[in-house]
Amino acid sequence: MDAIVMAGGLGKRLGMGEKPCIEIFGKPLISYVVDALDESKKIDRIFVAVSPATPNTESVILNYYNGRVKVIRTTGENYVGDMVYAVESAGIVDPVLVIMSDLPLIRPDQIDSVISEYEKCGKPALSVHVPISVCKNLGVRPDTVFNRNGNLIVPTGVNILDGKNIHQEQEDFNLVLEDTEFALNINTVEDLKQCKELLT
Repeated sequence: MDAIVMAGGLGKRLGMGEKPCIEIFGKPLISYVVDALDESKKIDRIFVAVSPATPNTESVILNYYNGRVKVIRTTGENYVGDMVYAVESAGIVDPVLVIMSDLPLIRPDQIDSVISEYEKCGKPALSVHVPISVCKNLGVRPDTVFNRNGNLIVPTGVNILDGKNIHQEQEDFNLVLEDTEFALNINTVEDLKQCKELLT
């Protein structure tokens, strides 16, 4: 399965410049995600979708990965439009994993596990969520919350979609995981501080 890392956002809330380039223990934030994908047993090609707001991110990827990870330049107008453009530009017509660039705790085995669940679920798409309790335990305030059968769940920014029908709305399987690694995405200085503590 191919993977696309979405790295075109402005990162305004963090206020530290290009979010994917912020260094955590000497390593760019986006590299934590790319390296996890690279070490995954089920991921083939990796693409990073950048925008006019993230030119340094493109440089980081080109310098760190020597062409092993491809960069796709999007317009940066909106997340869905950029994602669709990236999938089409990469020529992906099979299922594709789409992941945010600000999930530095994610591990290769977790990526493989998500893909295995997708392969079993029988739906064209899959979205990964965590229970809101996981966010509360971390002290994270989620932007979006869904009610699933009376349970509050939070989308994590990890999805699998059918590349050949990328323009269509796809029925998705909600995979709900208790894993902290999916819950902590870096949006604020507090998130960054907590991430460093957990990585330590």
